[in-house]
Amino acid sequence: MKKKSILIVGSIALVALLVAGYFYVDSILFDGVKPRQVQENGFQASFYAKANAQNQPAVVLLGGGEWGAYWGQELARANYAGLSLPYSGQEGLPMLLEEIPLEYFQGAIEWLREQPEVNPKQVVVMGASRNAELALVLAAYFPDLVHGVIAYCPSSVSWSNTVHAFNSDSILPTWTLDDQAVPYIPMAKLKPGASDTLETLSYWTRALRDSASVAEAAIRVEQINGPILLLSGRDDEVWPAAMMADMIAARAERRSFTFELENVQYEAAGHLISGNPNFLNTFRYGEMVIEGQPYAYGFGGTPEGDQAAQQDATQRIFDFLAKMRDG
Repeated sequence: MKKKSILIVGSIALVALLVAGYFYVDSILFDGVKPRQVQENGFQASFYAKANAQNQPAVVLLGGGEWGAYWGQELARANYAGLSLPYSGQEGLPMLLEEIPLEYFQGAIEWLREQPEVNPKQVVVMGASRNAELALVLAAYFPDLVHGVIAYCPSSVSWSNTVHAFNSDSILPTWTLDDQAVPYIPMAKLKPGASDTLETLSYWTRALRDSASVAEAAIRVEQINGPILLLSGRDDEVWPAAMMADMIAARAERRSFTFELENVQYEAAGHLISGNPNFLNTFRYGEMVIEGQPYAYGFGGTPEGDQAAQQDATQRIFDFLAKMRDG
């Protein structure tokens, strides 16, 4: 019995030593900024900032995930703050991208503005694709909280939930405020043809020809209280990002938008321009499951075109933030 006790104690000590060693080595090798996990104000997020950061511009990274973690690290390393903010598809959050209350993001931004690392007058929202749509919507609806937008592959309008194959079949708003729908274009669900591939680009461009629906669902970018940076690929095959960026810019000009708006468009670049510029992404197709069957759809662009866009866009983002910080 005594020998067995010694073995148990020894095993526990060995495990403790290995765990301590892991964390010691991890503390030496890890050169990033470890996030603070936040579950307050009714939201869940990861907050990235250096311990000595004070009163810096902050970026809300809409959608969270690996993308949010990457950008959170990059921002913190550059002495900014980042809030990686998921809002669907995981435990404790809505599983479907429909009727998402803007109040969820409002609570997160209000929390962020109270952090000592953050300048409350320099909060930017950033997203890609549908999250770029969300970024523009949030900035338009909450001009007192948001002071700039970075939108990769943006949308000029709000769309219904039915643009997502995994959502319910009923046409519902994607976003709500005060339990009311944010105006949107109602869309029939994407239907596959005889091929095992999907042509998603035409699905969106057809909807944008309906001038009445577009006018109703257009994002009121003229209400945004800060600069806007639009980044899109001219060869985007997922949706007409460059076309919608032009629509945003045209509306801002018509409505006498008083802040700077950059509409940057990249040749030979597609939908994958918001990722890590140090990684050459050779994936050219995604997969969408419709009624139990997988279908491929193209991202557009080339690996080299996407990477060149990522590199240039990254520099423009940090220039955007530096200009904001310098005032």
